[in-house]
Amino acid sequence: MPRLRLAPARPAKTFGPEACALAGDYGLVADDWQRLVLDDWLASDRADRWKAMTCGLTLPRQNGKNACLEIRELFGVVGLGEKILHTAHEMKTARKHFKRLKYFFGDRANDPAAKFSELNALVESIRNVNGQEAVFLRNGGSIELVARSRGSARGFTVDAIVIDEAQELSDDALEAMISTVSSAPLGNPQIIYTGTVPGPNSVGEAFTRLRRQAIDEHPGGMCWHEWSPDPRRQADPDDWELIRAVNPGLESGRLLESVIRSERKSLSEAGFARERLGLWPAGSGARRAISDQLWKATAAPPPADGVRCFAVAFSADAQRQAMAGAVKHADGIHINVIGSQTGGADDGVAPVADWLAARWRRTAVIEILGGSGGPALAEALHARGVPKRLIHQATTADYLASCSMLMEGLRTGTITHPADTPPGDVLDSSVAVCDRKRRRVDGAFGWEATTPDGDETPLEAASMAAWAAKATRRRPGKRQEVLV
Repeated sequence: MPRLRLAPARPAKTFGPEACALAGDYGLVADDWQRLVLDDWLASDRADRWKAMTCGLTLPRQNGKNACLEIRELFGVVGLGEKILHTAHEMKTARKHFKRLKYFFGDRANDPAAKFSELNALVESIRNVNGQEAVFLRNGGSIELVARSRGSARGFTVDAIVIDEAQELSDDALEAMISTVSSAPLGNPQIIYTGTVPGPNSVGEAFTRLRRQAIDEHPGGMCWHEWSPDPRRQADPDDWELIRAVNPGLESGRLLESVIRSERKSLSEAGFARERLGLWPAGSGARRAISDQLWKATAAPPPADGVRCFAVAFSADAQRQAMAGAVKHADGIHINVIGSQTGGADDGVAPVADWLAARWRRTAVIEILGGSGGPALAEALHARGVPKRLIHQATTADYLASCSMLMEGLRTGTITHPADTPPGDVLDSSVAVCDRKRRRVDGAFGWEATTPDGDETPLEAASMAAWAAKATRRRPGKRQEVLV
């Protein structure tokens, strides 16, 4: 199942089974995940109008996105008589898709060598001109293929636009295409976007904006299917449970495990996370208080020694928690997030208490912030022999002061955090999606995630750990081992 699925609520019906049955008759058998996507794309109301005019699909490469498009297009032109415009970033990609279409329809009308004579009998003409490839059927349906440019789609009037390689879709190209469905001949337009995570050199702004709309709390009438890691957890590139979860083509054999193992050896950590795990950059489309430039400028190696403090932050509903550490040293304070968890305090309190109880003798302060999990953690620490004098339940005033202090410490360079972190680092991801939320009339602020799947608790824990480190006067031991 996709990690993110946005689909029409209780559709009256869907043409998904019919589309998959038609393709299956000609050798294109849909995987279960593809059937799910097509059911959602082709959901319609009682008047046979699409429930979602805009649809998006993103997952790692070679899992079978193109098969979804082939099934959708085959059903659209044969079963509905739609006029479809298929676009790709490069002409070579469009030609590959055209070649797959000709597998069904043949090379020309009345083609004696056509593999499926009944489909070829529907063909009025096939245009093989470079850059103008198209299939025209006798029922009025058609598929025309173009490579995108600022003006390549102008002059078309179609029922459906298919945007392949959407990670390379520029706003100029989108603007040239979007009006082609404004007068859809069948009066039932649809636009489908498919692609992977935009790379550092990709255009990608349109696809990123569409994704931001999909994960917003008010996405409107659209579909979105995404296979990707949970951004609130560290994405481990060697976690095969995760790899299988985000690559549904492994189950059907469309994608080979040996291919992934080869990619793991040849790609960089960031490249593998993007191309094979489907990890979107932290904060895509989010508002953030700590700029990327400031965050990168304050990355530094950990200090050799210093006074260490820990902080655990719970969300208000106790469904998320994060633990951070801070080391106060001669030049300032160094922070890091040790771990985070989603799923409730009951599961997370005991292991956190065990971890902290094993280190309390060399810890100055353990700060606890918020949520119903706070008292439970304090109780668990007491039960494990941690002295009450080390445990502090943060007040709202403490928390607001810590947020302001962290911001000022980053600006002055007295607060640092780890450099060379892996893709999907929990603290980096939290910083990338958190903005200030004003909490008092005097301007005091707290942290707030600005995306629905963002998490402010790692940044809150780091802020509280830094605040505790700055405020404490305890010196438990002459030299502190740095574990953060």
